[in-house]
Amino acid sequence: MDRSVAQHVPDAVTVEIIKGALRSAQAECEALLERTAMSPVIREKQDYFIGFYAADGRLVTGTKLPLFGDVLRPILKRFPAEDIRPGDIFWYNDCYFSRGGVSHTSDQVFATPVFVDGQLVAFAQSWAHFRDIGGAWPGSNTPGTESIFQEGIIVPPVRLYREGVLNTDLFETFVRNSRFPLHARGDTRALTAAVRLGEKRLEELFARFGTAKLLGAVDAMIEQSSRVFRRRLKELFPDGGSWRFADRVDGDGKGGGPFTVRLTLTSHDKGFTLDTTESDAQAKGPINFLMNPTVPNTVFGLYLMADEPGAMMNEGLLTAIEDVRTKDGTIIQPVFPAPLGQRSNTLARVISACLGLISQAKGGASPAASSIYTIYTLTGRQPKDGSLFYKSGGHGTGQGARPFADGLDVIYYVAQQNYPIEFLETDMPVRIRTYAIRCDSGGPGRWRGGCGMVREMEILVDGATLNTRMDNVDNPPWGVNGGQSGRPGKFILNPGTPEERELPRLAQGIATKRGDVVRMESTGGGGWGHPFDREAWRVRQEVLGGFISVESARADYGVALTPDRAVDEAATEALRAQRTEPAGMFHRHGTYHDAESWWKAMAS
Repeated sequence: MDRSVAQHVPDAVTVEIIKGALRSAQAECEALLERTAMSPVIREKQDYFIGFYAADGRLVTGTKLPLFGDVLRPILKRFPAEDIRPGDIFWYNDCYFSRGGVSHTSDQVFATPVFVDGQLVAFAQSWAHFRDIGGAWPGSNTPGTESIFQEGIIVPPVRLYREGVLNTDLFETFVRNSRFPLHARGDTRALTAAVRLGEKRLEELFARFGTAKLLGAVDAMIEQSSRVFRRRLKELFPDGGSWRFADRVDGDGKGGGPFTVRLTLTSHDKGFTLDTTESDAQAKGPINFLMNPTVPNTVFGLYLMADEPGAMMNEGLLTAIEDVRTKDGTIIQPVFPAPLGQRSNTLARVISACLGLISQAKGGASPAASSIYTIYTLTGRQPKDGSLFYKSGGHGTGQGARPFADGLDVIYYVAQQNYPIEFLETDMPVRIRTYAIRCDSGGPGRWRGGCGMVREMEILVDGATLNTRMDNVDNPPWGVNGGQSGRPGKFILNPGTPEERELPRLAQGIATKRGDVVRMESTGGGGWGHPFDREAWRVRQEVLGGFISVESARADYGVALTPDRAVDEAATEALRAQRTEPAGMFHRHGTYHDAESWWKAMAS
């Protein structure tokens, strides 16, 4: 992993064995982190990432989260190789210094060097979301912020351990800034233990295979990923072509919006240019996304390499589009100290815009858009002892349908897991009254968009305050190739009572009282293909399962059911005889658009 060391390119079988060994070591470090972390955000919801890097900062084993960018090079920028020693552990969460290496301050990065015979050859790195790192409100990355200084303590790249010795003063200062110091302390210990284990496993691999052979294998892995990805990208977007797509974030919680992300991809004989400079200006509220140039590369890479299980998520997938043009002061390149805490709303639109480019290039034979996950948090005092509680967590939404299958139902982004209700009700003064699939939320299509969820939470304490975050309501995930857009969601306080009211979708500090019920209905994903092409038996099956209503079956899918829920073949044939064909590739708000009219609609 150090190019200054003489290398030997091993045979293909040895390269595959080394790949497996690296993946195994990565998984072991992840298991250690997950089992020793204190915070449920890491322990239960798995909001973390372990990676191995070359000595020059190149990614060797990565993650399938297109969320952050060049993680290690910010450390190398501050600490030259000659100043790095065995036993050091580096740490940071500075979004602006890292140029989006991390994308909000709650994410902490730790890394330790690996030496062989006194030579720096690699790094082991860990990253995770911390529950609270100070700032204006509990949770740190809350909807009410207007400056990154309100989002918790900012740590530039620093040396937390010097040759194995903890910088206690630095560590205790950080812990003191957290409202949950036990979690901050325990999670830091878990993350540093994970990189120590990674260091040990990498040392063992160097000893097993030899330095030159392992370094040669790493170069071969990166070259393989790069070669396949560049070839497939050029096949999808051939020379001389230009494609553009835009998508919108609903608002910033401060009265601004919508905010449009605009991408233009040009293919030429020297490679690709991705121009984002026409995107809207940055927001006052915390939806700004400091996009590292590796992010769109990762999005395209994940799509194009999905059927290449042998290819590693590594540096080879991060630089195929070398010319990524950004403009300071835009929603995806904000200027310090713009807030970043709710940046996932905008990240999701970057992803859907990339998918829009792919859809145009493939004539609609690509996934529809997905909804960003929904968050609502509750803060107050525990009735038993008056201590602070903070109920956090993201909740699943519908994902876009694919050309070969329905979208996934109730998914919280990519890797994170469900937080068990039993744990939640044990730790927090709340009761979950409903947790179910949200019927009719997935966009109708030959392949249905994934459904969102319905979740009702009863509050069992007075004086708690609620924060909300939900996007894709005014601009629901688009359907493609005849599919329709997902159905938007909402928050409701005290549903079915005289006090019922709809809550704002991005808000801070909503007052509640004991007995209040918060109902969340999350957004569904976009559909793919004409809904009338969905088999009648499949529509009936989904009616029985609660994914589609009888009314939607008839109105959206052209399927009539008898009172006992059997398919009425004659009525269905009559309904489907009235079929009309879509006038464009993309669907939202009841209207189909071709690529050009969509671009214009996003400008209006």
